[in-house]
Amino acid sequence: MPLLTAGGAEAPSTPGHPTHSLTLTPSPQVYAEHEVERIARVAFEAARKRGGKLCSVDKANVLEASQLWRETVQALGDSEYPDVELTHMYVDNAAMQLVRAPGEFDTVVTGNIFGDILSDAASVMTGSLGMLPSASVGDGNLPGVYEPVHGSAPDIAGTDQANPMAMVLSAAMMCEYGLAEPAVAARLKRAVAEALANGLRTGDLMGAGGEGVRKVGTREMGAELVRLSGQ
Repeated sequence: MPLLTAGGAEAPSTPGHPTHSLTLTPSPQVYAEHEVERIARVAFEAARKRGGKLCSVDKANVLEASQLWRETVQALGDSEYPDVELTHMYVDNAAMQLVRAPGEFDTVVTGNIFGDILSDAASVMTGSLGMLPSASVGDGNLPGVYEPVHGSAPDIAGTDQANPMAMVLSAAMMCEYGLAEPAVAARLKRAVAEALANGLRTGDLMGAGGEGVRKVGTREMGAELVRLSGQ
């Protein structure tokens, strides 16, 4: 397994330019094949439940660890998931394509560092962090953790301002991926979509407003989501 480290180095001098000392900090990036295979399997299973498309993001043209990542994901796809359309994309291109044409993506699998960057970039496309659910899932032997991607907001606690949609959508993910209740998940997601289509917006979604849009608080939005999900 590759372990990429860097020690101290001294840049060579050139005529007319003094030698510069460089201090390089060790930065190991270690991938174990079984760990790549584990997360890839979760991604393939998720893709099967969605649009049947999986994009694996890496930097295999530069990083040895990413070369192992790509080889492992491809081997797993070939052997166990021939029904899932697998593509590979370098992370710099993925960042550009995510902004240019987000609808081209369905399920994306990548390492922690790249995932942190791409998920933050993707968050602004929904208009607000208050719209984004998340799931931390394992291999099926342990329950997952489902929660909005945003943290707590004690500064607006009790002010009827928070957007409850990310929490409802997190519950939908729990039903779909953790409890095997896709029909319940569909009802929750449909309720969110209908509330937005009806013009209801919490303050974080108001933006420039627009025709037919009405600002509501947490309580009214929550009550409407409950009503719509019961239909």
